[in-house]
Amino acid sequence: MKMKHFLKLTLVACVLVFQSCGSGKTKEVVDVNFNVNLLDRSNDTYKVEVVPPTLKAENNIFQFASTAPGTYQVMDIGRYVSNFKAFDKDGNALTTNKVSTNQYELTSPEKIAKISYEIAETWDTPVTENKIYLMCGTSIEDDHTLINGQAVFGYFKGKQANPLKIKIDYPNEWSIGTALEKTADGIYTANDYDHVVDSPILIGNLTKASMDVQGTTVDIFTYSKKGLIKSEQVLESMKNMLLSASSFLGGLPVDRYTFLFHFEDVTNGAWEHSYSSEYVYKEDTWENLEKAILEVAAHEFFHVVTPLNIHSEIVDQFNFITPVPSNHLWLYEGTTEWASHMMLLRSGLKSFDDYLKTLQRKVLINTKYYNPNISLTELAQTSYTPEGHKQYGNIYMKGALVAGLLDIKLLELSNGERGLKDVVNEFAKKYGPSKPFEDATFFDEFTEATYPEIRTFFNDYVINSKTLPLKAYYNKIGIDFDEATATFSTIDNASEAQLALRKKWMQPID
Repeated sequence: MKMKHFLKLTLVACVLVFQSCGSGKTKEVVDVNFNVNLLDRSNDTYKVEVVPPTLKAENNIFQFASTAPGTYQVMDIGRYVSNFKAFDKDGNALTTNKVSTNQYELTSPEKIAKISYEIAETWDTPVTENKIYLMCGTSIEDDHTLINGQAVFGYFKGKQANPLKIKIDYPNEWSIGTALEKTADGIYTANDYDHVVDSPILIGNLTKASMDVQGTTVDIFTYSKKGLIKSEQVLESMKNMLLSASSFLGGLPVDRYTFLFHFEDVTNGAWEHSYSSEYVYKEDTWENLEKAILEVAAHEFFHVVTPLNIHSEIVDQFNFITPVPSNHLWLYEGTTEWASHMMLLRSGLKSFDDYLKTLQRKVLINTKYYNPNISLTELAQTSYTPEGHKQYGNIYMKGALVAGLLDIKLLELSNGERGLKDVVNEFAKKYGPSKPFEDATFFDEFTEATYPEIRTFFNDYVINSKTLPLKAYYNKIGIDFDEATATFSTIDNASEAQLALRKKWMQPID
């Protein structure tokens, strides 16, 4: 990569000691310091320095992520690390040992004043297996850089919950897009390691557009290699979707949200986060990309409900060393995929015929490209294995179909008064970002909050893999399903009861 003379870009957090009020005792600040030098971008590597808080013997491992929440893939970020070194306060080198792919042992953690390492970008670094999705990785170029936290930062054993302070110096002509909050002196802050992983950073020659969505600040940052797409274009197209999402949810459960768009040479998809989402698409005119991105953005944006406001303790306390799958992928991804299309339908942004075609496409992909006999919980539990990962994409097909059936069942049992959207919103209010539900008992909890018949539904179509009753369920709302062609169509002579339930199912958004 050709280098230019730029200002030094660093991420810094300092270890301070101050006096406790009236006690005469010292109390250490527990912030962890990262310093990433993007002035020297040689070899497409991030040059990182870490200034830790006071370490003890039990903090003797520096850990890089094996995976990250929401990716369901093995990442082994330690593969990209080189020149890992530790130093005492006098600058003397201390011994470190690489004990596994993602772990470095610190032989004298109490003496460590600084750690340094280089970590290669994931986009252009060849690996023989477990290639990382582009939207989940890192890229370093002359005019921008993409940082996903787990692909640049690590954490000390026992210090995953410590806060980070991030100072970024960057070229004057560059700007920064991230959901991380910034202090008055230009320092970005993260509550803990999980938070920085949850907050990607796009830096470079970006355009920006913003709007207020019923009290929620929405920012859009766009990198477009040839300048074909501006944030203002993206925002103009997304306005109605954002307003529809707010109406669909009865108000957005976040006070701010950031969209990061990267348009360059290849399409790879999107990755959701609690307060932001990130999109990697091949650059084209906005007119050619608009429809596809709008649907994906609707999906990612709905993640402000699941899993941000509804998630189990497994997601809340993510294990970056050995990932532990949650049983409720059906909720995090399947329900979200269903909701994104239903939201577009109910707001008029997606026609009824297009919605039925979306259902047909999901049925066909479920049966022709995946194994439809794998249950949604089995899909979740095996998602980190090579074979399970091959089936993972079906969560957006079968998972969404199951969520649609659950919605119809709930509407039927409640005489049209309470569908899946309503139940999800109730759980979002009950829990929220900082209060997880119990993974092992959530099926029972959901049933207790609704109807006994729902437990049978979960047993049949989520925990087990009975053939989906698409024809029987959609018939309840006056829609026929032709099993031979996988097509959905309205029933011309639908009964008053069918039409009444379909009206409740549609629930137009004002």
